[in-house]
This record gives sequence, C-alpha cells and structure tokens, in this order.
Amino acid sequence: MPDILYTFLESPIGVLLLAGTEERLRCIGFPTGKGAVAPKPDWLRDDAAFAEARRQLSAYFEGRLTRFDLELDPSGTPFQRQVWTALMDIPPAKTISYGELARRIGRPSASRAVGAANGANPLPIVVPCHRVIGAAGSLTGFAGGLDTKKWLLALERGVTSGVSAQLSLL
Repeated sequence: MPDILYTFLESPIGVLLLAGTEERLRCIGFPTGKGAVAPKPDWLRDDAAFAEARRQLSAYFEGRLTRFDLELDPSGTPFQRQVWTALMDIPPAKTISYGELARRIGRPSASRAVGAANGANPLPIVVPCHRVIGAAGSLTGFAGGLDTKKWLLALERGVTSGVSAQLSLL
C-alpha cells in the first residue's frame, strides 16, 4: 500500500486535514465533531502535498469556485461510491432530500441507506454531502456539524456574512 500523506488547510470552518496518496485525495477531515479526523501514526506529513486541492478549496471558500476538478480516491463500498457519485450531480447552492437522492440512484426505498452512505463520505465539501437535507427541508446530520453545513450552503448562495459570525463563536 502506498504511503498516506497528509497536510492541513486553514479555512473559514476551521483547520481541515487533507490526506491521500501523492495528488490523489482520500480524505478531508473536520477539526471537530463526528467528522474529526486525526492523522494516523503511520501517515507522513507533507505540507507540499495536495497543492491543487488546497488551491481549489481556498478558491471555493473565497466564493470563486463552485465545482472541483481533483483526482479523488475515496475508499468505500460499491453502494457508497454510487451515492457519492450522485452527490457530485447536485448543483452548487441547491439541496435535495435523502429520498430524492435514493430515487436518483434507482433505489427509491433506500433513503436510510443513502443517508448512511452520505454520512460515510470521506471527502466532504468536494463531494458535496452538505447539499442533502431532510425531507421536510430541515438540515440534518453533517460530519462537520450543522453550523458548518449551514455555512457551506450560505457560502454557495453568496450570503455568508451573518453565518460566519456564528461560526466564530464555536
């Protein structure tokens, strides 16, 4: 197995962990919450790694980029990968329900399984799981926390000023 490299990226939602092999990104970890990821002891820190991912994520956080073009290497089951691929088709600033996502992959009765796959997404933000919401329009679980999900959606809609102030209180 190739070495896993990692680095960190300062962002408006906290310091993100980026990990993977060479330039293939496998993981984006949040600093806190259920999506918090820490480097494993056998990972190698390389602050020159993932230059393109860091550039694109920075542009996204500045509101200058809405779609990513990165080499990704997420680890997951075929069903999870199917869900993650479908997430990439949700336009920026738009949201859909877990049920709608299940219908889009041809599994209309699998909304809970879709929710679990969405929650297991190792590449949040780039694979936009934050664009999936509850059936009644409510914001539901997100690895980076609901305030982060709200902030990401507001960023994509171009209205982060009021939301970013809330994040600074966390």
